[in-house]
Amino acid sequence: MDIKEKFGLRVKEIRQQKGISQEGLALIAEVDRTYIQSIEGGKRNVSLVIIEKLAKAFDLSIESLLKNL
Repeated sequence: MDIKEKFGLRVKEIRQQKGISQEGLALIAEVDRTYIQSIEGGKRNVSLVIIEKLAKAFDLSIESLLKNL
């Protein structure tokens, strides 16, 4: 499993734990829903800007979001 797939699984896991839909996460993070779908599917090489947006949407530090990758 590559880093994109690991990160996608991490995003999906946190999103589900917090009870947020892909659409809800996309709204909070200000990205397109299909972008969230492709992140979770391990198809996107995510930028630092997007990592920061996702961390803020989850109310986590960037370090916590990237933990155990």
